[in-house]
Amino acid sequence: MSIRVVVVDDQALVRGGFAMVLRIHADIEVVAEAGTGLEAIEVARQHRPDVILMDIRMPDMDGLEATSRILAEADWNVRVLILTTFDPDEYVYKALRAGASGFVLKDIPPDQLAIAVRTVADGGALLAPSITRRLIGQFTERVEVDAAVAGRLERLTDREREVVIAVARGSSNAEIAGELFIGPATVKSHVSSILTKLGLRDRTQLVVFAYESGLVEAGARDIGH
Repeated sequence: MSIRVVVVDDQALVRGGFAMVLRIHADIEVVAEAGTGLEAIEVARQHRPDVILMDIRMPDMDGLEATSRILAEADWNVRVLILTTFDPDEYVYKALRAGASGFVLKDIPPDQLAIAVRTVADGGALLAPSITRRLIGQFTERVEVDAAVAGRLERLTDREREVVIAVARGSSNAEIAGELFIGPATVKSHVSSILTKLGLRDRTQLVVFAYESGLVEAGARDIGH
């Protein structure tokens, strides 16, 4: 079964380019395009896509508000992948907090775009690129620790807290396994357990939780390359 995708960007050339790149893949079907946040909500309702490529800055309604509304009302499993430029954008962090599963740069190589779509469609989160780490680190410096969120840390074991810290710093399962001297399968099991205990959907929300709970402090260590 193909992955149903909606592409949202206010620039027709950019939007068409992404759609064209994705359409060459047999397992990906671009079911609609939209040029504003309001249009994105409408086509999402109509086509019920698996993945939405969402630009942030658009007229009528920005991608942040559109993401929040789509995810709040969706009664199907839809993932939002934010499109952004290289320059750090505070809206990107806010979109992750609103439930987006990650983001890709607009100059992403064509072959990597399809991989990104497949990753989020499969329930993964795009947190590996160093630019993601910089963005999260930069904008979570402004986030105040939420006492209620911090209280949820009590649900985790010491080992699980170590895993959360590693995930928040952008480490892959393989890297976490090496850091903690455990197997990759064990890391995967820990992550799954942590998400269940905290009521979170994916690694993206876990990263946001780590900063908002105060478990990880932005800027405490270099998390970019």
